[in-house]
Amino acid sequence: MGRSNYEYPGYEASGARYWSKTTLLYGGVTLGAIIWSLPFWWMLSTAFSADPTAGAVSLIPEVTTLENFRVLFASEPVFRWFLNTIVFAGTVTLFNLVFDSLAGYALARIDFVGREKLFLLFVATVMVPAMVTLIPVYVLLSELGWVNTYKGLIAPLIANPLGIFLLRQHFKGLPSALGDAAKIDGCNEFQTFYKVYLPLAKPALATLGIYTFVTTWKNFEWPLIIANSESMYTLPVALYAVRNQYFTEWGLVMAAATVIVGPVILVFMSAQKYFIRGMTLSGMKG
Repeated sequence: MGRSNYEYPGYEASGARYWSKTTLLYGGVTLGAIIWSLPFWWMLSTAFSADPTAGAVSLIPEVTTLENFRVLFASEPVFRWFLNTIVFAGTVTLFNLVFDSLAGYALARIDFVGREKLFLLFVATVMVPAMVTLIPVYVLLSELGWVNTYKGLIAPLIANPLGIFLLRQHFKGLPSALGDAAKIDGCNEFQTFYKVYLPLAKPALATLGIYTFVTTWKNFEWPLIIANSESMYTLPVALYAVRNQYFTEWGLVMAAATVIVGPVILVFMSAQKYFIRGMTLSGMKG
């Protein structure tokens, strides 16, 4: 009979070292998670606190209430701000999924002159800070008369070089034989893309959709510049306005912050597995 693992010299010592490293790893991750979640917990605690000046020190409210939310919704056009943000983030996400997938497929599967150089150009634009193009884009939209409109809010963000790169990598990692078989069956290029490759890109599309929605939802700089009336504010800009108006009433400010953060957290938690799967399949291929 073979010897048990426990009879080999050094087995217990190596096992102890393994459990020690594992304990330290999980302990460090847990500590980091607690530290990271403290600001979020402070926000919730203050938002549901009955004390209008609460939040400076205490992390646990003595009395919980929904009064801060009632006052916020009664005194400010929160529903309008929420609608603006939904339209802004939802439309930008939809356009990105359409245009980025088309461009990514073209750069991965269609052989045309200058394809690789065009792809490098797309990658180079990722490294250009958004602030560099902010003034030229604003001047252009001002000339078009799109300032303080949904068109001006949405148009500059309808495609994203990072999304094109992500989907290009995913399409490039799929077998070429699938496209060849579809063309033999009589499919044109668009039908091959729509019926064969696009269904296989669902994880990458989910990743891009979540990323685009979250980053657009919390976008502050562009809505602040393009929207010059309260009726066109998105929630992050509205939070800035609420902060200036109620700078001593932390309960109202944190209630507004909770309204902003809540939907994003729900979207991410509900689609987290697709996000992780998409990053694994799309970001590390090609």
